[in-house]
Amino acid sequence: MSSAKTQLDIEGIKVEVSNLDKVFYPKSGFTKGDVIDYYVRISPCLLPHLKNRPITLKRYPNGTDGFFFYEKRCPPHPRWVHTTAVPRSEGGEISYCVLDSLASLIWAANLADLELHTFLHRASGLNRPTALAFDLDPGAPADVISCCEVAIQLHDLFAALKMECYPKTSGSKGLQVYVPLNTPTTYEKTKPFAHAVAELLERKSPGQVVSKMLKVLRKGKVLVDWSQNDSHKTTVNVYSLRAVERSLVSTPITWDEVRKAIRERRASSLQFETRDVLRRVKSKGDLFAPVLTVQQKLPSLSALKSIAGE
Repeated sequence: MSSAKTQLDIEGIKVEVSNLDKVFYPKSGFTKGDVIDYYVRISPCLLPHLKNRPITLKRYPNGTDGFFFYEKRCPPHPRWVHTTAVPRSEGGEISYCVLDSLASLIWAANLADLELHTFLHRASGLNRPTALAFDLDPGAPADVISCCEVAIQLHDLFAALKMECYPKTSGSKGLQVYVPLNTPTTYEKTKPFAHAVAELLERKSPGQVVSKMLKVLRKGKVLVDWSQNDSHKTTVNVYSLRAVERSLVSTPITWDEVRKAIRERRASSLQFETRDVLRRVKSKGDLFAPVLTVQQKLPSLSALKSIAGE
C-alpha cells in the first residue's frame, strides 16, 4: 500500500490527502479513496445538512475492523476549517469542528472520520434545536421492519397534529424519524415533548415499544430513543457513512418505502450502500431537504394528550 501524499484542488483550496488505497471496509475492499470520492459526490446534498452545525468526529484510523474514537475537540486544522465554541456541562468550553465546506469535509475524511455526528442545533443557536429526532433502535429479535411499524405510528401521530415528519435509515440496524421545526424553541421544550411522545407510543403498543433505555426491557421491542433531543447529544447525520460491514449510509427514504418494507417483510430493501445513495439522489434529489426548510411550531403537551384521547 502506498502512503504517498497528494493534494486535491477543492474550490481553490489545496487539501492534502494520503493513503488513498488503504482499505477501510475489509469485507468489500472499500478504500479511503472510495470514502473521499463518495463524500465529494454526495456533498451537494450533504453540505446543507452540515452547514453551521458543530460536529463530533468518529475516526477509524485502521478502518472499520480497527479501533475508533470520538473526537469532540477539533484537532489541529488548516485555517479554512471553521470551529465554534460549545460550553461544557462541567464548565469551560470545547472548540468543535464545523464542516461547512467541501474542503473541510474532505479534510475530515482524510482523518478517517467515517461517520458524521451533528447536533440538532446550529452554532448560532446552541439551545435552539431545528428539529425533533426519534431514534428507533430494535432489540433482537425485533429488526428494522419492527422499526418501520413504529415509524408509521410516529407518522400517524404527527399527521394528527398536522405536522410533517421524515424518515431515514440509521445506516445500521434501525430507523430515525425527524420532525422539522425551524421555529423558535428550546431543548427544555423539545426534550420533554419527545419523551411524552415515546411514552405515549409505549402505552399504546406495550408489546412493541419501550421508552426506557434499560437493555433488560428492550428484548423484542423497539426503543423510541427520545434522549437525542438534548443540547449535549449528537446524532448520525443524513448521508453519513456508517462503520459497519459494508459501506452503508444513513439514507433518507419515503413513507411509501417504509410501508412497502412492512408489506414485503424485507429488511434488505432498506439497506443502501454508497452507490445506491448516489443513484437515488440523482433520480429523487435530496428527500431530506424539507427538514431544513419546513417550519412547524412545537405542539403543546396538552395538544399531544388531546389527540391521544387522554
